[in-house]
Amino acid sequence: MESEKAIEVSGLAKTYKKFLAVDHVDFDVRRGEIFGFLGPNGAGKTTTVRMLTTLLEPTEGSIRINGYDVSRQAYHAKRQFGVVPEESNVYTELSAQANLLFTGRLYRMPRGERERRTTELLKLFGLEEKQDVKAQFFSKGMRRRLTIAMAMMHRPAILFLDEATSGLDVQSARTIRDQVRQLSENGPTVFLTTHQIEEANQLCDRVAIIDHGKIAVIDTPEHLKAVFRSVQSVEVAFDRKDPGHRDALGMISGVSTVVKHGDKYRLYSDDLSAVLPEVMDYAHAKKLRIITLNTMGPSLEDVFLQVTGRQIGTVRHDPADKSLGRGSGKGRKGGNR
Repeated sequence: MESEKAIEVSGLAKTYKKFLAVDHVDFDVRRGEIFGFLGPNGAGKTTTVRMLTTLLEPTEGSIRINGYDVSRQAYHAKRQFGVVPEESNVYTELSAQANLLFTGRLYRMPRGERERRTTELLKLFGLEEKQDVKAQFFSKGMRRRLTIAMAMMHRPAILFLDEATSGLDVQSARTIRDQVRQLSENGPTVFLTTHQIEEANQLCDRVAIIDHGKIAVIDTPEHLKAVFRSVQSVEVAFDRKDPGHRDALGMISGVSTVVKHGDKYRLYSDDLSAVLPEVMDYAHAKKLRIITLNTMGPSLEDVFLQVTGRQIGTVRHDPADKSLGRGSGKGRKGGNR
């Protein structure tokens, strides 16, 4: 009977001299799901993914990719996945069509099959009209689509996406997310590493949060938010700025934390019904006009902060914290040819 798990990780560890980058983690990824992998910079996220994609050898532990043991059956394991690095590494001197055809040759696909697959992917990723244009003239969003298409050329069972929409404009990012959803519905398991909490919230069936080399939590985004009800909040903005607002709002009974976001203040509490009247009383006492006042359920970002105690952009040194398979655009990288 075929396993329902696309990726199985047990006791995985990586040590650099005396630095324990990944500390004996265990997790699995189910077939067909979009699995999000979140962590602050240096948390061990990149090191873990580089081990999963055979770019790093683990110090301890085991990895199975679609049933293949990575340490003993590396060739078969590599054939199971495609890798999309953070920095799109298309061959800029080649057209979209030529990039795909060449990728098919790298995977030793028969000529007829790679030509059919190229036509299919150009249509799927909206690149038909630009198929004969050199990639050097593509926008960043178009290069991203082409990079994902190249990773999908050999019909992998698993797609590793590293920061899929990093640096893209809003429209391009939305297009990529829509295509990731479409890809997942039609077959491959997607392993998504991202710094964008909202992206994980929108795309992922489950998310894992890694911090200090350990898996802190794995669950669905909605369940995580439901569990951490203490991070629900009131968001308020006043018509006048005052450095004292933050400290004063923090003194309200039941408020655990106050965070300033632009011209707004978020007051975290597990009892919003008690906090709201106090906010109104504060505004009245200070003769302030309330511009916005909203109650907000916990976001995935709130959960992340609660679990790790720090913002997702903070840094902890990780010797392997480089983008997955980053290249110059002159050659394919990722260890999955």
